[in-house]
Amino acid sequence: CLNTCTPVHESIHNRIKALLLQYVVAGGMPAVVNEFITTHQMNNVLQMQRDIVNGYSDDMIKYADKSDKSKIRECFYSIPKQLSKENKKFQYSVIKKGATSNKFEGSLQWIEDAGIIRRCFNLNITELPLDGNADKNIFKVYMADIGLFISMLEDGTQYDVLKGNLLGYKGAIFENLVADIFGKMGRKLYYFHKESGLEVDFVIRYKGECVLVECKAKTKKIKSTKTILKHPEKYHVYNAIKLGDYNVGKNENILTLPLYMGFLLIER
Repeated sequence: CLNTCTPVHESIHNRIKALLLQYVVAGGMPAVVNEFITTHQMNNVLQMQRDIVNGYSDDMIKYADKSDKSKIRECFYSIPKQLSKENKKFQYSVIKKGATSNKFEGSLQWIEDAGIIRRCFNLNITELPLDGNADKNIFKVYMADIGLFISMLEDGTQYDVLKGNLLGYKGAIFENLVADIFGKMGRKLYYFHKESGLEVDFVIRYKGECVLVECKAKTKKIKSTKTILKHPEKYHVYNAIKLGDYNVGKNENILTLPLYMGFLLIER
C-alpha cells in the first residue's frame, strides 16, 4: 500500500478503523487486553486500567524519596491537562502554581524512568540526525500506553471514542495514539515548533530522509507542513505523511494514510 498508494476497500477500512478504536480504549497492557478480548466489558477494562494507574501512584509513594513523593504524583496527574492545551509543550506551571523545572524535573524523570511516559523533543531544525538537532529542554509528554491515558480522562470517554465522538480531546488522543505506536516500534519521538507559528506533530527518519508526520482529523488542515514543504532549501524536508481518518492516497509529496497504518512507517 505504501508503494502503490492503492486505497483500502471501504468495508475493510471501516472494520480495521473500528478495531483501532478498540485498541485506543483497551491499550496494550497484557492483562487489560486479555480482559477486553475475553469479556468485551468496558467497565471491567476501565477498572483494571485505573487499578494500574493507582498502582503507579502507590509505587511513587513506596519507592520514591520522601521529599519527591507528592511532586511525582502531581507531575503524573497533570499529563491529561498538559495534552489538552492547544500548545502541548510540557509546562511545569500546569502542574501547580509556582512550579518550575528546578523543582519538578527530577519528578518527571522518575516517571519516565519507570516507563510510564515518553517525551517528544522539539527540533531546532528539521534535519538528520534528529537526536542531534533536538532541544532537550523543550518537549511534550505522552503516556506510553494509550489505554491508560484514556482511563485518566472523565467517565464516558471510552464510549465516546468507540463511537468516534472525540470532541475536544481529539487532537490529544490522536497524538498520543501515534506516540504509542511509534514508541512501541522503538522510535524516539520528535516534533517541530517555532514561535512564528509553525508546528508539526511528529518528525521521523523514513527511507533515509527527514519526514514530517501530521495526525489530523479530516477537517484539519496542515498549513505548517505545506509551508515547510514549499521551502526545501530552508527546511531540508521534501516529503510528509498525514495520518488520520483517511484512506490511502498521495497528493504530490504528501502521503495520506489511515491511522492504523502508522506501524508500517519503519525507520530506515
